[in-house]
Amino acid sequence: MVAQILALCNQKGGVGKSTTTFHLARSAVTRGLRVLVVDADPQGNITSVLTEDVGDDAAGLADVLSARASDSINDVAIDGIWDGLAVVPTAGETLGVVRDELVVAGAGREARLRNALHEVRDDYDLVLIDCAPSLDTLTINGLTAATGVVVVTQSKLWSANGLAKLLDTIAAVQAHYNPQLRIAGILVNQHEARTIGGAHWAEQIQEATTVRDLPLLQPPMPKRALIADSAEAAQGLDELGVDGLELAALYDSYLDVLMDRK
Repeated sequence: MVAQILALCNQKGGVGKSTTTFHLARSAVTRGLRVLVVDADPQGNITSVLTEDVGDDAAGLADVLSARASDSINDVAIDGIWDGLAVVPTAGETLGVVRDELVVAGAGREARLRNALHEVRDDYDLVLIDCAPSLDTLTINGLTAATGVVVVTQSKLWSANGLAKLLDTIAAVQAHYNPQLRIAGILVNQHEARTIGGAHWAEQIQEATTVRDLPLLQPPMPKRALIADSAEAAQGLDELGVDGLELAALYDSYLDVLMDRK
């Protein structure tokens, strides 16, 4: 089986993209899938919760993407905190340096991650790429490498307005670098259904996705402290009682849609 490669992205920070990556990875490993998480965010947040003791000088994604190194995915991937999980880590400042290097690199810079992942696609069932909160060269690499993109957004004004810009970027990647890229799902995260603003902007996103015929994951993920707290504690929601199990079931349902196993 060839891995599905999903890039999680939004140019806006604070929408819960890395937390979503964490819980989708947990959902996948609990059903026995072989999972690779690629930390394509210079902040290295997903590395800090899915691995143990990764030093700032450790080899990672920067060494795969840089023209000054020759490392492969297999050279830098390390075991994650759960059986069945491997992580291509990011720590320290090296990925930020490589991001700047890619800006002035020549032809083929957009496809470096795709070429690297091509060598290991038979080794995993699912690859999750946690992209940076920007539309820079790292995110373009993630989108070019992916088979599907997961847009993580919120039912708020700035998130709804930014969605159109992100969709335009995805369309440009489809046109120039990755015609097979599909929008696997749009996830409204941290939703506050009982607020006037939350209800309004959720409706606006619903209408926008309907017009563009895009898959909107339902129901929205509610705003719950347990979701972020469990990720920060490196614990699966399924390990945290009845409330956690209900939220874990939502991520399970999302994963079925994202992997086209509805």
